[in-house]
Parts: sequence; structure tokens; C-alpha cells
Amino acid sequence: MKTNFSGDVAIVTGGAGGLGEASVRALVNAGCAVVIADMNDEKGEALAAELGDDVRYVRTDVLDDDAVGAAIKAAASLGTLRYAVTSHGGFGVADRVVNREGTPAPLDGFRKTVDLYLTGTYNVLRLVAAAVAAAEPNEDGERGAIVTTASIAAYEGQIGQTSYAAAKAGVVGLTLAAARDLSAAGIRVVCIAPGTMRTPIMESVGPDMLAKFEAAVPFPKRLGRPEEYGGLVTHALSNPYLNGEVIRLDGAQRFGPR
Repeated sequence: MKTNFSGDVAIVTGGAGGLGEASVRALVNAGCAVVIADMNDEKGEALAAELGDDVRYVRTDVLDDDAVGAAIKAAASLGTLRYAVTSHGGFGVADRVVNREGTPAPLDGFRKTVDLYLTGTYNVLRLVAAAVAAAEPNEDGERGAIVTTASIAAYEGQIGQTSYAAAKAGVVGLTLAAARDLSAAGIRVVCIAPGTMRTPIMESVGPDMLAKFEAAVPFPKRLGRPEEYGGLVTHALSNPYLNGEVIRLDGAQRFGPR
């Protein structure tokens, strides 16, 4: 099991806040250099300045090859790129397939959601994996690993979540196939499917809704903490026998219909 990431570099999409920020902090604490790939310039630059010289912020649209390429180039200036964490987000729609008035859901919302969460994940995966494949392998033949982020909505999508559930189910389905594809290059792929996590966006719903969400979690009777996600990311990247797997991080929560 790897215990020190000194000399290694990770790219974290969505790294300026929420689960991505927690991943950045956990990796830096483990000795890894990190590129924060995000669209929030203010938060990304502030986090990079706080964490020091081994952290860079690069404005990155995950659907733009040139932008992802710029993040990869920045990673190369810090050391050997071996890892990526895809934890970007920020867009979602709440539409029933057909609403109570009999109107079908707009297709544009579905397209945008799938593009961001699934196509964006695949784009980062393929571009980063090509760069990591050029690195020298370790004694086990491993060159690196990539952690993607799904959601338990991939399994138990709620009413109004068809777009999000489909996108995240795609990320789940990508995991094993990508791990098999990348096995020849010595690159592992692991997916984390979080439940309800206490991110800043989640906290904005207010105390009453937070209490309702907490009541739905069997144990621990609370929302997940971003640092628990960051800790699992670090473990997944360090454990050489974790591959092609989706790990639920949800306190045994199962979403109901609403």
C-alpha cells in the first residue's frame, strides 16, 4: 500500500470546492502535488495560494480538450502525473419525464446533465490516461489510477432525477469497462458513489431540510463529511488491488422515491 505520494501529481476536477476541495486537501496531506481543475477562479486561486507551491489552479472546462490539456501540462511542471479525481459538478435539472400537465421534459436539460457528468468524466479519463500511460511503471507495473465520482442516485434515482441518475449510472457503467481497457497501460479505475454529503451547496438548503436528509441515513445518523470522501479517494489511489470497483459512501442510505 502506498503511503507517500511525494513526486506524484494528481489532477482534481471540481477541486475548488465541496468533495473536490476535500480531495485536494487529502492528497496534499499525503505528499501529492495537485492541479485544481475548476471553473471557479476565485476559489481555485485562493485554495492554491493557501496550500503552497505544489498546488496549481488551472481554469478547466472538462468538455474542452485544450483546457484539460492545459491542466495536464501544468501537472507535468509539478512532477509525474499519475492520478486524476473527477469530482466536477454544479449543474442539474429537476424534471419528471412527463409532468402533471402532460408536458414532456425538455431534452436540453438531459443533454447538459449527461454532458457534464458523464461525457466530461470520460473526456478527462481518456486524456489523463493517455498522459499517465507515458509514465514509468512501478514494480507491480502500475503507472497510476483514476477515481471518478458517481452517486447513489445511479442506483436509486428519485422522482425528477432522471437526467442526473442516468448520467451517474453512466459513470458507474464506465468503471469496469475503463479498468479493463486501461489494464494494459497499468492504470486502475475506481468509482465512488456518495450518498448525501454535507457540502456547502447542501448546507444552503437550511436546517429543516438538513434534518430531514439526516433522518434518512441509517448510521451514522448524519450527512457524509467531505473529508470522508477525500480520505476514500486517497485510499483508492494508494491501494493497488482496488480496480474496476464502485464504492458506495452513504452510511447505508438508500434513496426513496422522493
